[in-house]
Amino acid sequence: MDFLTQFFQVIANMSAASLAQHIVNGISLGSLYALIAIGYTMVYGILLMINFAHADIVMMACYFAFFGITVFHIPWYITFVGVIIATAILGVVIERTAYRPLRDAPKNSVLISAIGASFLLENLANYLFSGRPLRFPDIPLLSQTITMGSVQIQAICLVIPVITFISLLVLLHIVNHTKTGMAMRAVSKDYEIARVMGVNIDRVISITFIIGSSLAAIGAFMWGVRYPGITPLLGVMPGLKCFIAAVIGGIGNIKGAVIGGFILGLGEVLIVAFFPQLSGYRDAFAFIVLIIILFYKPTGLLGEKTTEKV
Repeated sequence: MDFLTQFFQVIANMSAASLAQHIVNGISLGSLYALIAIGYTMVYGILLMINFAHADIVMMACYFAFFGITVFHIPWYITFVGVIIATAILGVVIERTAYRPLRDAPKNSVLISAIGASFLLENLANYLFSGRPLRFPDIPLLSQTITMGSVQIQAICLVIPVITFISLLVLLHIVNHTKTGMAMRAVSKDYEIARVMGVNIDRVISITFIIGSSLAAIGAFMWGVRYPGITPLLGVMPGLKCFIAAVIGGIGNIKGAVIGGFILGLGEVLIVAFFPQLSGYRDAFAFIVLIIILFYKPTGLLGEKTTEKV
């Protein structure tokens, strides 16, 4: 009852401008979660495995952007394109070295390899870049504050949802209206039958990793502008939350991953806005939502029940 009383008091005392500010921040954070969560859900949809290295690919993309702008003095918009290409290459390298040799191995072996790839990237970053926190370079165009009435919004908070929406439309077009997308859907339905029917499995999986890593690079660049601190463990907690977002939406479902990302982003921001004393527990919100949703719908919000032939 105390929580409910405080909740209604906060609502009564909160101005429309303040509420709008929190909602914009929540949508921005949810968009970032959605971009990264898509990478998890695509790989799982094709290979039925969790790419634990995906979060560390996000971390490496932040370092690529940092050195491109601050060390090599490349304009940020060219660096942005370069980061996407470099991260896509990194994703393919991980797929070919850590996952492809284990294509027909038991799932546990692939899982261990994914965890090993994650630790390798974290320790490699720690060795190459040191554990000292770095600050993502400031991009005035994206970090400037825009005033809309009585609401002040950082430009990046408006850019992130637009980029996420455009990325989602492009991805859905690729998956639903191209031959590559048809092959991806075929592999996700039945891996062995698709191989027998002549689908180039290795090519489809490589493309999947390219797309997922590219979206991770876009999300990493936006994340760096929004939250400038960079460390070798940068991707651990965001990656875990993005994985939870994918599970909440129904892992393997692209639209579900986006919905899960927005649920977590908005929920995290609003729970702190309504209950400031819970700000230290905001990371626990994702796990609580996950438990509640899976209790009532084990396959996730948009997940489908699958039957397994014996």
